[in-house]
Amino acid sequence: MERRRRDYYMERPVLNQEQLEELGHLGSVPRTYRWRSWLQCSRARVRTLLIQHLPVLAWLPRYPVRDWLLGDLLSGLSVAIMQLPQGLAYALLAGLPPVFGLYSSVYPVFVYFLFGTSRHISVGTFAVMSVMVGSVTESLAPDEAFLQASNTTDIRVQLASTLSVLVGLFQVGLGLVRFGFVVTYLSEPLVRGYTTAAAVHVFVSQLKYVFGLHLSSHSGPLSLIYLIGATGISYSLDLKHRFRVDIVGNIPAGLVPPVAPSPERFTELMGNAFTIAVVGFAIAISLGKIFALRHGYRVDSNQELVALGLSNLIGGLFQCFPVSCSMSRSLVQESAGSHTQVAGAISAFFILIIILKLGGLFRELPKAVLAATIIVNLKGMLMQFTDICSLWKANRVDLLIWLVTFVATILLNLDLGLAVAVVFSLLLVVIRTQLPHYSILGQVPDTDIYRDVAEYSEAREVPGVKIFRSSATMYFANAELYSDTLKQRCGVDVDHLISQKKKLLKKQELKLKRLQKEKQLQKQVAFSKDTSVSVSVNTSLRDVDINNVEGAKAKQESTGDDELEGTVASDQEDAEAPVMATLNALGLPQPDFHSLILDMSALSFVDTVCLKKLKNIFHDFREIEVEVYMAACHSPVITQLEAGHFFDASITKQHLFASVHDAVIFALQSSRASSINPVSHLQMATDPCRPWKRRNPISDRALLLGVLHMLDALLVHIESHLQRLATQHQIKGTPTQSG
Repeated sequence: MERRRRDYYMERPVLNQEQLEELGHLGSVPRTYRWRSWLQCSRARVRTLLIQHLPVLAWLPRYPVRDWLLGDLLSGLSVAIMQLPQGLAYALLAGLPPVFGLYSSVYPVFVYFLFGTSRHISVGTFAVMSVMVGSVTESLAPDEAFLQASNTTDIRVQLASTLSVLVGLFQVGLGLVRFGFVVTYLSEPLVRGYTTAAAVHVFVSQLKYVFGLHLSSHSGPLSLIYLIGATGISYSLDLKHRFRVDIVGNIPAGLVPPVAPSPERFTELMGNAFTIAVVGFAIAISLGKIFALRHGYRVDSNQELVALGLSNLIGGLFQCFPVSCSMSRSLVQESAGSHTQVAGAISAFFILIIILKLGGLFRELPKAVLAATIIVNLKGMLMQFTDICSLWKANRVDLLIWLVTFVATILLNLDLGLAVAVVFSLLLVVIRTQLPHYSILGQVPDTDIYRDVAEYSEAREVPGVKIFRSSATMYFANAELYSDTLKQRCGVDVDHLISQKKKLLKKQELKLKRLQKEKQLQKQVAFSKDTSVSVSVNTSLRDVDINNVEGAKAKQESTGDDELEGTVASDQEDAEAPVMATLNALGLPQPDFHSLILDMSALSFVDTVCLKKLKNIFHDFREIEVEVYMAACHSPVITQLEAGHFFDASITKQHLFASVHDAVIFALQSSRASSINPVSHLQMATDPCRPWKRRNPISDRALLLGVLHMLDALLVHIESHLQRLATQHQIKGTPTQSG
């Protein structure tokens, strides 16, 4: 169906920033101090804090048992069936006995049930987290020591539990200081590339268990049947003794008491703990936000960080290793009809029963079966290789992040790979802001909309006006590039034009000084000739000489007056010559536009380098007789411009307009006003909104030179006049002396 065209018309005056602030009654925004509310103590405040940090109190009292319990029950049982083999298998990845994977599937889940805000993620063992823990335990307690010493198992368990406590402390601390935004620096391509590389690490690590075996893939409820069947076959055929097949071994019944961590290990585990804390939170919050968006509720990233931290912290005290949420189990939990974390609690309760009563039944389970279970569960992460094709079509910069993350994680360790990926991702952000898209804008016909003339064929540049826009904010890293690109896109070599103008002005100044020196010499020669009148003392010729002297006096006076007038007029002409130092007067090419408009709509902040560069742009373009305006600045940016003392007598808020269209209209109106009266174009005030205010027609330097020249000529005239008076006095006094 074709949409009907709808027109709108609006009539308003052209608004610069000063007029806009007056029209809109701009006022200061009252500052809010959130810390004041933190110090308040009331019943409502306590209740809010309890619900905020213990979310189960918000939803459990209103839990609709009839509507949701059946779905949560079925979902919890489905997740528990998956959790059992995964818990046993992922403990092997962590370099620990399988039973500790079951412990890690119970304690953290109950803690997250109380403190978590996501309704659908399945917290517990996860392949990526397990392989990261395994890299730590195997490096600090290598296999050689594990095979020789009787207490090496306890050493690895102590390392893993201490690591879990440290991970929990990091996550809780970051959550309490509201540092949940740190996950924003881990983009989705980075996380997917990292988990894909981790899946490859896991796959390779399990080949030693399945080498030479061809196992079919099973998932979901069939995995439990597969597990029970493999255990029965191993027990009936006695695979351990007859074929030396490695089995799970003894699974002790019951729970272990809490054990304090080893603080002396904190120093060597610090770096790995922080990496595991960030990766675990990134995976959990990514899945949590996906499910929250799908089902219409909100996930609090800071509370999620606290919930995961408490899960790892308390779990570490009960000899669990660090956990996060599993992708495969979370999808099963959601698809099976889960509504809340009651499903997670049910799955943990089911695993608890197995630990207490049924753990011994799995002692004959071959480890090869657990390895096959791990590989099968890697299917989802290994399928992420298809991201390469989709990212190639959608965004190749994101593809580059994916590939660098994958390669760095494969070639380096998991923690170093993540560090390289984060640094590379941030470096790309800096590079992309340093190389934004610059464009010259033109007006779309019959609208107040301005678009890139290179992209829109119907957009036309406004005659005499250049409109320049950058797609990114201007700051210290790209300010120089912004200025250079602006001058290049305007089609004028601004720097060369300014340099030529300065050279010609300097030549004019030197020529003026040379002319002044020549006139000074001419004055001195004329003065020496006029004062060399000989006076004869012969009495017979006294009258003639007096008459000659009086005639010479009258002639000299008239000649001196004419000379004074000519000198003053000449000096005034020389003084006024620099005033007409326009590009046309100097014989330089003039730009084909009279106004430059900077579209600042993309500017989100300014720094000192940006302020200086903007001032230089104003100065340089005014040197070539182009007025500069800015348009579409946001209020925070204007506040920063004021704080940086950007506005002064030459650049005021009347150079800043509410929109690009306002600036264009004003520039055209100013150009028409100056074309009607050409003199006023040279004498227009610096203030663009007050064209009736006149500039001084003579610059300060030229005015000073003119006054000095006039005073010099006046002094020369007075000196010659005094000398004539002295000569006349001498002539009149000669007869008296001779008598």
